[in-house]
Amino acid sequence: MTDESDQDILLMLRVKQGDIVAFESLVEKYKHPVIRIIYRTLKDATEAEDLAQTVFVQVFKSAHRYKPASKFSTWLFTIARNLTLNEIRRRSRHPAESMDAGTSNDEESPWKQFEDRSNSTPDEQALRNELEEKIEEALSQLPDNQRTAILLCRNDGLSYEDISEILNCSVSAVKSLIHRGRLVLKTQLKPYLKTGAWTNAG
Repeated sequence: MTDESDQDILLMLRVKQGDIVAFESLVEKYKHPVIRIIYRTLKDATEAEDLAQTVFVQVFKSAHRYKPASKFSTWLFTIARNLTLNEIRRRSRHPAESMDAGTSNDEESPWKQFEDRSNSTPDEQALRNELEEKIEEALSQLPDNQRTAILLCRNDGLSYEDISEILNCSVSAVKSLIHRGRLVLKTQLKPYLKTGAWTNAG
């Protein structure tokens, strides 16, 4: 494991002993990645933030059962994925409660406010916004496992082994999911790939 992973594990072991400061450090480090991965599935910024809070509550409540068998981030994203799937199942049972899901505008997207675009010209910004919309549209059409595998690999830099634990499948299955998903994305985004903004599509 990397030094960063070791640091996360040490913090989580302190959380296991009731250290609130250590818990707050982990929340501060991972809250935005957790929000991003949830938002990509639920398409609702407010619900993504609410569910992310639930994820960290679950982390704190489960701290006594935590064992440093793998990276903390793997354990964390597994919890996030399970709670997100639970929310999707809840929505399917109670669709009337989720009629507004996915209607939040892009300005509410929890990662856009942290992007540094100060050096972009208006034309460059317009092209980038258009590309982001196309990427979001293409991602939303992928099967859940393919989309999650690609996002964990591309956005959060997790290894195939980490993703296999989160998705509860083999490493070869993860590689296949990412490969198939990228082929679909490359086909749908082919007119935009020349911009280089989706550099990890292939």
